Amino acid sequence: MKDTTRLIHAGRHPENHIGAVNVPVFRASTILHPTMADLEGATLPYGYGRRGTPTTRGLEELVSALEGATRTVLTPSGLSACTAALMAVLGAGDHLLMVDTVYAPTRAFCRGALARFGVETTYYPATATVAELEALIRPNTKALYLESPGSGTFEVQDVPALAAAAKARGIAVLMDNTWATPLFCKPLALGADISITAATKYFVGHADVLIGTVAANEAYAKRVLAFHGAMGLNVSGDDAYLTQRGMRTMDVRLARHQATALTLARWLAARPEVERVLYPALESDPGHALWKRDFAGASGLFGVELKPAAKTAVAAMLDGYELFGMGWSWGGFESLCVPTKIERMDGGYRPAGPLLRYHAGLEDAADLIADLAAGFERFNANL
Repeated sequence: MKDTTRLIHAGRHPENHIGAVNVPVFRASTILHPTMADLEGATLPYGYGRRGTPTTRGLEELVSALEGATRTVLTPSGLSACTAALMAVLGAGDHLLMVDTVYAPTRAFCRGALARFGVETTYYPATATVAELEALIRPNTKALYLESPGSGTFEVQDVPALAAAAKARGIAVLMDNTWATPLFCKPLALGADISITAATKYFVGHADVLIGTVAANEAYAKRVLAFHGAMGLNVSGDDAYLTQRGMRTMDVRLARHQATALTLARWLAARPEVERVLYPALESDPGHALWKRDFAGASGLFGVELKPAAKTAVAAMLDGYELFGMGWSWGGFESLCVPTKIERMDGGYRPAGPLLRYHAGLEDAADLIADLAAGFERFNANL
């Protein structure tokens, strides 16, 4: 069964829900048990709302089918998916290897909460070779965290090679796969143990739900599930329902996002105001070969480094956009653009000029280009 078919059929079970095409919304805390034996023996498929309902289980099944996972758990946001996955495999005194291009809130969690709990983090370059990574491994290294492409700068990692090196030493391998989704990249098949997604983005697709997913292979499924339960993490039936509904059309949405992003990226790369476009799907991108090997497609998110310019020029460009909104998310139907700051410790790529992050939405590409062109007129008028 192809993923496009799984997206339509996995996790639905209409035979259990009066033939309804979509799993209905179950809002439940208390589940009644008919006998004391059922209550004490946990014989029913559902025992308490926090531990699952048909709505949340349906979504978990759908994600597991796409990820090739043994078990998936749901969390209240993308960040909580990142933090829950880390805490499920780490303990006091452990050492974490974290890619230096990681999502900024995940970096803040490592610097704050993880450090307070006695976990030390070492940041490694996204372009690290196996030898460079192995030189950083310690006896107490328990987890390797990947994010490919990286946040902000979009470097692509050699996931199979790095994962194999870590797993040979008994190190858990986690990967944030939000940019590609399991339609375009399958971390577990590439060697990761746990795949993390901010489902808020492309799974939902409509900018109206906060939710995250953690999908684990057989080696880590019980550990992830146990930690998830111990922390009392849960999502509402309404959010699980909306996420499933969004995922049914994710294939056609992502195809449009990719096509528009490529059109915009190529147009922007030809602009005299642009120093560099950061998008692995471009043939000129340094990570293109790895992207082409490991990914089935590209999403609508990419970066643009402008040539050095005053902040007032950038503000004039962004403030006047009609179609590109400014907001701290992406993956919805709408186009977005925000300025980006890079925090790095490895001496890797740092833009000389302003760095912008664009999300290509589902609008007409020609209309978006017209908005970009008008923006550059304002930019140049304010230099």
